[in-house]
Amino acid sequence: MAKTKTTKYDVAEHLRTPEEMAAYLKACMEEADGDATFIAKALGHVARAKGMSQVARDAGLSRESLYKALSGDRAPTFDTILKVINALGLKLHAEAVKH
Repeated sequence: MAKTKTTKYDVAEHLRTPEEMAAYLKACMEEADGDATFIAKALGHVARAKGMSQVARDAGLSRESLYKALSGDRAPTFDTILKVINALGLKLHAEAVKH
């Protein structure tokens, strides 16, 4: 019987347009249930799709700082999140929760 070779799925490889990136982040924010590290990882996926060096430059951060902030090991500051979202060409918005 032949062995099946699998590879790790990398969502960043499938986020090609700003619309796909925004939809992915929106879905992750809905699923995160207040988990800031989950959102940080999702931002990391989008940043890798766009190019970490470019995002770091546009956000005014070092590449190393950006990797650390979006690793999911710790929650990044809100300031960092806003800088990254802006560097990605996206915007954060709020809407009322329907009860």
